[in-house]
Amino acid sequence: MKKTTNQVRIIGGKFKRRQLLFIDTDGLRPTPDRLRETVFNWLMADTLDARVLDVCAGSGVLGFEALSRGAKFATFIESNHAQATILCQSAKSLHLNDDDYAIINATAQNALPTLSEPFDIIFIDPPYTLNLWQTFITLIKQHHLVHANTQIYLESDRPLDDICHTLTPIKTTKVGQVYAGIFEP
Repeated sequence: MKKTTNQVRIIGGKFKRRQLLFIDTDGLRPTPDRLRETVFNWLMADTLDARVLDVCAGSGVLGFEALSRGAKFATFIESNHAQATILCQSAKSLHLNDDDYAIINATAQNALPTLSEPFDIIFIDPPYTLNLWQTFITLIKQHHLVHANTQIYLESDRPLDDICHTLTPIKTTKVGQVYAGIFEP
């Protein structure tokens, strides 16, 4: 059965209004525009020249939004092969150079241990039903993918203090049924 393709738009920066494709599959739900606007207002001072990690990238809208707003490099981790292929197509449609991004087609559990440098901003927005937030936070810390000033974005369907007691909250919000926040290691 052929999966339908949906679109989400980049809301700010040099790629503003550009559309990104994503497949219709369980657990893939891009961060809503209103919430993304809030998150990138929070991260405004940290995005320029940042190294970004988009864990469970899905549509890639968080990583591409960061690149649109001045990040220097984004690593996208996406386990779904069809969606990883669409991420490559999105990067090409935005005319990104190969030295602007990397797309890893693997589970985050397998991909995170292969990374070797810390990131300035990390987006963790896994499929909610898999309950992987703490697993990813542990792997990120174990493999030294954070530094003292790394900003970690978490998105969940439940209160964040239930899932990230090992991080320091900086800012949090709730938009509809979605809880989101910026944390430090």
